[in-house]
Amino acid sequence: MTEHYYSRKPTSESDPISWHYKLRGFDFSFTTDHGVFSRNEVDFGSRTLIEGFTEPAVTGGFLDLGCGYGPIGLALAKAFPHRHITMSDVNERAIDLARKNAINNQVENVEFKISDRLQSFQNEMFSAIVTNPPIRAGKKIIFDMFEESHRALLPQGELTVVIQKKQGAPSAQKKLEQVFGNVEVVMKNKGYYLLKSIKQ
Repeated sequence: MTEHYYSRKPTSESDPISWHYKLRGFDFSFTTDHGVFSRNEVDFGSRTLIEGFTEPAVTGGFLDLGCGYGPIGLALAKAFPHRHITMSDVNERAIDLARKNAINNQVENVEFKISDRLQSFQNEMFSAIVTNPPIRAGKKIIFDMFEESHRALLPQGELTVVIQKKQGAPSAQKKLEQVFGNVEVVMKNKGYYLLKSIKQ
């Protein structure tokens, strides 16, 4: 069976590396490893989401859905210290790394949860959900994430998604319009679309 970064228990041999990166004006030190997405640097899609995200008007916590080793959630936690950020991933190694990266970067307004999509959040509601979805997992899983996000958002809560045009941004845009009744193309950046839908 082929291992993916969305495997629950990566079997690739651990070989952690650490490097520095600046996000939203903050300097971060990240430790990453085999078996997690974009091991060597913060990927362009995640950077696009981090820099293009805007705070919703509604109060409440944020969810970083599919957080990997943590760049999106930790950057937003630093940028919005008055918000509580929940970071979730199906990948147990990724969650361990995200937790360590939070400690190493003195980010305290975060918590971590292993979850396949939003299965672990049946009774929680968020003002914002952000995701750089696992394209290789397939369109059905990504569309399920959109539908589950709609349920888990507070009224006027916002889902922000980054996705490449060639990897399905137009179909994702149509699905978000179907699920939410609205979708905004916040920005286009070198083939990446930053999409936002608001729960009415």
